[in-house]
Amino acid sequence: MKTFRHLTLAALSLAAIATPAAAHRQWLLPSATVLSGNSDWVTVDAAVSNDLFYFEHQPLRLTNLQVIGPNGQPVEAQNKATGRYRSTFDVQLTQPGTYRIASVNAGLSASWKEGTETKRWRGTAEGFAKEVPANATDLNVMQAAGRVETFVTAKAPSTDALKPTGQGMEMVPVTHPNDIVAGEAATFQLLIDGAPAKDIEVEVVPGGIRYRDKLGDVKVKTDAEGKFSVTWPTAGMYWIEASAQDNKTSVPQAKSRRLSYVATLEVMSQ
Repeated sequence: MKTFRHLTLAALSLAAIATPAAAHRQWLLPSATVLSGNSDWVTVDAAVSNDLFYFEHQPLRLTNLQVIGPNGQPVEAQNKATGRYRSTFDVQLTQPGTYRIASVNAGLSASWKEGTETKRWRGTAEGFAKEVPANATDLNVMQAAGRVETFVTAKAPSTDALKPTGQGMEMVPVTHPNDIVAGEAATFQLLIDGAPAKDIEVEVVPGGIRYRDKLGDVKVKTDAEGKFSVTWPTAGMYWIEASAQDNKTSVPQAKSRRLSYVATLEVMSQ
């Protein structure tokens, strides 16, 4: 067992909002990131695993899948399916430009005492109000929000799909995410609720770790504007992850909020 492997992740949609220390790696992997034809298709694999990008733990659920087209409007994913180790779906690229493909999750987890027994619950804010006793003893509530995404461009790159929503942790590409080249620096900006996220550690891991003795990761920190830069050592698929915790909750009973962001990027050769 490789020493960099993490602990087991909770199942279902809350997988995408678990803390990094307690989670396997979550990812979306497109069959291609840059295409030049008319009405091309991409197939996207979605999984949670120890090794990037290998199916060996559990699928990433597609409950909260979002595809934003080059015009900034939603696009319907097609042929969605979930198997034992991965989920898959197709996206038809009917418009030229850049598509943002993401699994966006938000929810609550709670624990409380009933006599000597500890009860645990996970779900939505609406479910919390209905399913967790209002007079629960020793109630502990955590709010979480996570985004797992990737980017695909048909013909020429565009930016409308890359605009932030102002909710949770997001990445705004300064360098276009489908115009990244090995040996060159690319710059991105992290936001939390639309504001620059400073002093956040970002981990960058090249794919194929199943076949390496070392993780080969790089860690950088965001500056005062939430920006960070990465110089890519080689071409290939890369996994980016960042997380943060604050007390800006939208549910009064929750005292803290966990935020996470994951992206899969392809780095091209020169």
